[in-house]
Amino acid sequence: MAKTQTSTKSHANSTKSQATYPLETYRYWFENMLLQRRFEEKAGQLYLKQKIRGFCHLYIGQEASTSGAVTALQPGDKWITAYRDHGHPLALGTPPGKVMAELFGKATGVSRGKGGSMHMFDKEHNFIGGHGIVGGQIPLGAGLAFAEKYQKTGKLCICYMGDGAVRQGAFHEALNIAMTWKLPVIYVIENNGYAMGTSVERTSNVTELYTLGEAYDMPSEPVDAMRVEAVHEAVSRAAARARKGEGPSLLEFRTYRYKGHSMSDPAKYRTKEELEHYKSLDSIEQVRRTILEMGLLSEEELKAIEEKIKAQVEEAVEFAETSPYPEGSEAFEDVYVQTDYPFILD
Repeated sequence: MAKTQTSTKSHANSTKSQATYPLETYRYWFENMLLQRRFEEKAGQLYLKQKIRGFCHLYIGQEASTSGAVTALQPGDKWITAYRDHGHPLALGTPPGKVMAELFGKATGVSRGKGGSMHMFDKEHNFIGGHGIVGGQIPLGAGLAFAEKYQKTGKLCICYMGDGAVRQGAFHEALNIAMTWKLPVIYVIENNGYAMGTSVERTSNVTELYTLGEAYDMPSEPVDAMRVEAVHEAVSRAAARARKGEGPSLLEFRTYRYKGHSMSDPAKYRTKEELEHYKSLDSIEQVRRTILEMGLLSEEELKAIEEKIKAQVEEAVEFAETSPYPEGSEAFEDVYVQTDYPFILD
């Protein structure tokens, strides 16, 4: 079976930063990535116990893609992604209990139990949802950015997608109009090497996916997304361009998921050696080493953070377990939205 494009090129091609960041930043990265990791591990266990039903796509291994972007962006910037979407609201500050309750289909969930794993949504934290249709969120990202530009808010939209979504026509249409209108949108390809279970080399003539943006004269670059610092720096550059009115960017986050495409995928299409290679580059462990080497925190302080995260996840599970399911009448709620715009019907 062909190895992924990322396994041979992603880290060799990235440029390591010499920058260092303050304790607060490293603490956030460590705590937030660890929260995502432990939350997802627990979600996987609960899925096997049938506490969580339907589809469930875990983010384990890709945590730097969200945490590194949060520190590079501003409150009020909009976020939108595909169906591997548990990590994004957690990175933005959505309470873990609300995310877990949504996985359980409970009324206290972040989407009131109506969205489940693939359709998280949190307006309070500017997370405009996970989207189950492959590539469906890409033109929506352009639309969100258009709204920010039209209203002159100075904010932007960051729009995530998987590597398989770039074969959708909507991807090219959205990039074209975003560049034509200089929309403040950062497009992120989370290239974990496999579109479901098929490697990039077997599905695309172009394996350096960031180069697809160059067809539209869009600033584009590959990013070693196993390093949270590299994510932060790349998103910072793209955000600066967007806020100056220079338009969109395309970033190819070269990352890796440790689990299969979804909980029903045994991931037999890749080797154990490949998986272990990426685990040796784990973003959380890299940050842990940096914190210790720089003397920012001690082993005991890191262990205390780990215990705190463990407790948070357990509290989230308890919250989800004890929350009620939605009433049947909820099926008729939120079907239509009241607007301030008059409509004239013939």
